[in-house]
Amino acid sequence: MSEKPVVTIEYCSMCNWLMRSAWMAQELLSTFSHELGAVTLKPGTGGIFEIRIDGALVWERKRNGGFPGPKELKQLVRDVIDPERDLGHVDRVKAPKAAD
Repeated sequence: MSEKPVVTIEYCSMCNWLMRSAWMAQELLSTFSHELGAVTLKPGTGGIFEIRIDGALVWERKRNGGFPGPKELKQLVRDVIDPERDLGHVDRVKAPKAAD
């Protein structure tokens, strides 16, 4: 049996992004409780916010223009660890509202 993937969220502690990072970790652990080996939080400085899966960079705040939303985060991780998995309501596209 192969090792389960590990997600690392490195955040800027000087920017007070711990709570945001912890919330993202909770979301990932709730959604991928059986697929992930761990989600770790790594404090950093200098405005850093990066998400890595087994060391591979999948999100960088400066490169990607901010922080991922919950839907985007879950899809991003799913696409790496289990591309065939259906995330249910997270994957559903909202129908456009009818014009009045």
